[in-house]
Amino acid sequence: MRAFKYIRDPRAFELLADGTRRRIIYLLRAKEMTVSQLASELDVTTQAVYHQINKLREVGLVEVAREERVDHFIETYYRAAAEVFEFHHGEAGSQEAAKHFHEAFGALSKIGLNVEADPEVVKKVAELHAELEKMGLPPALEEKISQLDDVAFFTKSKMYELAQLATMSDKQFDKFIESEKALRRLITSSVTKRAEKR
Repeated sequence: MRAFKYIRDPRAFELLADGTRRRIIYLLRAKEMTVSQLASELDVTTQAVYHQINKLREVGLVEVAREERVDHFIETYYRAAAEVFEFHHGEAGSQEAAKHFHEAFGALSKIGLNVEADPEVVKKVAELHAELEKMGLPPALEEKISQLDDVAFFTKSKMYELAQLATMSDKQFDKFIESEKALRRLITSSVTKRAEKR
């Protein structure tokens, strides 16, 4: 199992809204399991698990780990495709991204930041965030980083940031900075109460 994998398929966000699918990924992070073992653990039918596994495989969250012959049958063992997934919303997932940002705006009050979650502002924040994600690494370089088994997760995360900066042209970097500034202006203009300084 890889330590780290980028997920760009917007269907993955929809799939992870389901608690059973999240539990399947959680179980398959811990160890390789067959459909029968998962069904027993989740107390559902094997057909239901097959259905969920196929959906999770389509978006790259689950993969076949190995196959074993048991009598006249072949048992397939599955595993999570990575220990940690980093999701990139992309254009197709803009509604899902806006939903997550709306929830994040609301949750900021838990740390003393009251932010007005105006739907237009949240939509613009999601759009700007999508623009920033487009300025990321080419998928081939992302894949190379994610396949480095001898590099820790947090190191890979920093590698991504450094490689992104190293491969940007000056024009792309200027656009990146402008987008970051615009994103910050939108967020700070929505803050109605700041956390108390200690």
